Amino acid sequence: MAAYNLQSAPLVPLKYIALFGTGAFIMRSAGCTINDMWDRNLDKAVGLTFNWGTMLGWAAVAGAVNWAVCLPLYAGGVCWTLVYDTVYAHQDKTDDVKVDIKSTALLFGDRTVPILSALSASSMSLVTYAGYLNGQGLPFYAGVGLAGLQLAKVLRKTEWDDRASCWNGFVKCGWVGIWIWAGAGLDYALSISGLL
Repeated sequence: MAAYNLQSAPLVPLKYIALFGTGAFIMRSAGCTINDMWDRNLDKAVGLTFNWGTMLGWAAVAGAVNWAVCLPLYAGGVCWTLVYDTVYAHQDKTDDVKVDIKSTALLFGDRTVPILSALSASSMSLVTYAGYLNGQGLPFYAGVGLAGLQLAKVLRKTEWDDRASCWNGFVKCGWVGIWIWAGAGLDYALSISGLL
């Protein structure tokens, strides 16, 4: 979004996508490994730390953080993280009870769908608001719209007491990010080409 805002040359976002993509892969891999080793102590911190990329990426591209855009984008990312993490946690909820691990799946219980619906709506609203503040174009909003439809589909189709269904829902939550990224990327490409 910073590259869009600054109308940076195409190599700028490509450089940072490669850099932050590699960093995210390494950190997520390390985080998952550590989380599996020390599950009780780290579960609450994992989702919040993975969304710091919104501020880091913007600062890397622009030299400073635009807090007006990055804070709603960060908050939207945290809401999305709570959604997919809860979908994932529903796979393990019977095991979590046995070993006394607190999870959002257990916390939300029978209220999972309405709570995750509210978090999904909040996530998409916050990302949309960040896009509005950044002056994004129609392709960005189309991507966010498709992401919102993907979340609705996941929440509607997931069987919360079936591990395979929860895993499938978790994997399909990844498409949320793909749709938003695709919309933002197309928006940026059309903008710097002068077609938008």
